Amino acid sequence: MTTTHTTPTTPAPTRSVGVVLALLWFAIVLDGFDLVVLGATIPAMLQDTSWDLDAAHATQISTLGLVGMMIGALTIGFLTDKLGRRRVMIFSVAVFSVFTLLLAFTSDITLFTLWRFLAGVGLGGALPTAIAMVTEFRPGTKAGSASTTLMTGYHVGAVATAFLGILLIEPLGWHSMFIAGAIPGLVLVPLLYFLLPESPQFLLSTGRAEKAREIATAYGLSLDDDLDREHKQEISESASLSALFKPTFRRNTIAIWGTSFMGLLLVYGLNTWLPQIMRQADYDMGNSLGFLMVLNIGAVVGLLIAGRVADIHSPRKTALIWFVISAVFLALLAVRMPLVGLYVVVFLTGVFVFSSQVLIYAFTGENHPSQIRATAMGFSAGIGRLGAISGPLLGGILVGMGIAYPWGFFAFAAVGLLGALIFSTSTTLRNRTRVVVNQP
Repeated sequence: MTTTHTTPTTPAPTRSVGVVLALLWFAIVLDGFDLVVLGATIPAMLQDTSWDLDAAHATQISTLGLVGMMIGALTIGFLTDKLGRRRVMIFSVAVFSVFTLLLAFTSDITLFTLWRFLAGVGLGGALPTAIAMVTEFRPGTKAGSASTTLMTGYHVGAVATAFLGILLIEPLGWHSMFIAGAIPGLVLVPLLYFLLPESPQFLLSTGRAEKAREIATAYGLSLDDDLDREHKQEISESASLSALFKPTFRRNTIAIWGTSFMGLLLVYGLNTWLPQIMRQADYDMGNSLGFLMVLNIGAVVGLLIAGRVADIHSPRKTALIWFVISAVFLALLAVRMPLVGLYVVVFLTGVFVFSSQVLIYAFTGENHPSQIRATAMGFSAGIGRLGAISGPLLGGILVGMGIAYPWGFFAFAAVGLLGALIFSTSTTLRNRTRVVVNQP
């Protein structure tokens, strides 16, 4: 008599991770909208005689929007580890969309500033929540490409908003831009409600094991996470914020915060002042704006490349190399060269500078257990927003002194090197050899 032995097989996924990633990607497109929309609308807003907006008030509105994003990242990121990814993601997008819509119907400077601040709070919470979720739906050694692919939405949103500004502002007025920015979010909210699942790792960490297994099976995910298992006791004894300063995580927390500050200082400093710095270098306005466009095209290409490299060599190693190369190309921008060569250097600067910061997010997601992942991500983004505020200020000071070319590029290069130096103190906690995703 012959006995036949059968090997248990993993059930085929019944739902697509791609739907989850697409929903989160569209949420990050809103972040790209936010980056560009004030730059696109402020000239028309300053010419609007229905209110007394001046340059000082415009700067105040822009700065308080960034402060709101910082507060949102710090507070909502913390709440995500307590209330769940799905609920907080829906709330964040809804808050941003509602208050952005209110901006379109406001011509009072005080109310406009308040709505902009509150919109920033909502949007600030969306980014760390989205990155935490893509890490958990594409976990382990896919953390690099998951985070960088998600962040291409940021630059797609920025480019799309710039084109919307060209199409809408002159015929319809500056108010139309905020309506156009709010509508996608208002459409996204019900889609998130009906289609976005809760993270199975979050459910498992809060004791809902049966529901976690149900979702994990449906999406072809594994719930076996070595960081969750190894550090469960250490984390359960403290709040998620204080856990970031436990001996296991303290060094990485400080490294992540410092490097995120430097990374976003570069991102916002370059996006704000690159055209004006190039004008000081005697390039015409057309080429100056062309440099900004090429910089952001390089950013999208760089994100796709960096993610693949990080999957192979780890986000930490890749980020260190990326920050150093960023510094080299930033310094090269201070060297006069033929126009074609300069465009190439600007493109390569975009390839490395923007993805450097996103690799820090990938590292943060990969090297924190699910119980504190969103808190770690929120504080990385929140502290980074201080750099986002500082970058335009640094560029503005140098432009005002008339020394932005070439010294602005040398200053940004020094920031890149300092970011690499700070991040070199970090350490990888996750064993990258394990396989945690049951689907191809």
